[in-house]
Amino acid sequence: MRNGFKVWDTDTHLRPTLEALEPYYDPKLRQRLPELEHYKRVYQPKGDERVTRTPGNHEYVWPGRVANKRVLGEAGPSDKPVRSGGKFAGTLQPRMGAEDTSADARIADMDDEGVDVQVMVTSFPHPVFLNDPELDLGFMRAFTRYADDFCAKYPHRLKALLPVLDYAPEESAAKIRRCARSSWLVGILPFESNDLPLDHPSLSPIWEAVDEAGLAVIHHSRAYTPPYFPGYRDLWDNIFLGRASSHPWGAMRSIGAFIGAGLLEKYRQLRFGILESGCGWLPFWARRLDDQVEYVGATAELRSKISEQMAGGRFFASLEMAEGGDMIKMVTDFLGTDVLMYASDYPHPECRFPSSVDYFLGFDELDGGLKRKLLWDNAVRFYGEP
Repeated sequence: MRNGFKVWDTDTHLRPTLEALEPYYDPKLRQRLPELEHYKRVYQPKGDERVTRTPGNHEYVWPGRVANKRVLGEAGPSDKPVRSGGKFAGTLQPRMGAEDTSADARIADMDDEGVDVQVMVTSFPHPVFLNDPELDLGFMRAFTRYADDFCAKYPHRLKALLPVLDYAPEESAAKIRRCARSSWLVGILPFESNDLPLDHPSLSPIWEAVDEAGLAVIHHSRAYTPPYFPGYRDLWDNIFLGRASSHPWGAMRSIGAFIGAGLLEKYRQLRFGILESGCGWLPFWARRLDDQVEYVGATAELRSKISEQMAGGRFFASLEMAEGGDMIKMVTDFLGTDVLMYASDYPHPECRFPSSVDYFLGFDELDGGLKRKLLWDNAVRFYGEP
């Protein structure tokens, strides 16, 4: 709690290194690991990235990552260093191991900021270029066992998302049902592929399982690795254009596909949200989607407008600190006060650790009632009581 406000940080990250995951591998997955040995690298923070994973541990680095090494106005990759990890926005480094091996370190960081609960956007080794469900499902199983242990000591404070595979819908649905009562599970994170639309009917088993469990569906775009955001080939190898546009573009596509396919109308408990994509563009996108439904169609037969569904209590979005209080207020004026949620992006460089909550509380444009909804109430409505 901070200054009388309960705080739920709705976009933080958990990225276990290979050593953190290794105790949770099953025999079938262990037999396959030699095939991946040449993708293994020692974890090295990039640029100003914080050392929040255990130094000396390893990660997989898959082919296909967008390099983004050209500076605007130059003809090719720059001879000067191009920051890839983002400029450090905080004043202190989070504690070591908070992103892979130490729940205690993470809780201590939360206490420093006054955060009561975190949702952790989770990742596990996902060699998408191999299109190998056996490997992916093996890593998914390992991750869930790891998450059980990581969150077990603080079940009311550490929450996480279950990554699921769009090209293995039946297996993903079964995993959702098996994990549905896990203390840490508040939502799913579809690992979307470039070739399979989010609204494709083959994904119905996933939505049915989520609807039964009363969980949230989360979109969180990726800036550099597959599955890519829309337009990734058109950024001319420039990280400024990529970072500025990747998350909003991906979220725009996902909102249009998910709500436009009528999924919120078909599955009555389903809740859909976007993280780390900003919020200032939401009013424009809501109104434009309404217009395009009338203008070109090609959506499901919707009973209500997309903008009405976005403001109707089952769509949520995390805010970005850089948008400021004035823009946040503009969005709540347009879509209502039940959509936006506080987020810090802990422990990544743009997080203002250990002052993220204090920074948000300094937005004078937002009154105390609105801050309370953004810091806590809306997250409870989206993710459930912690």
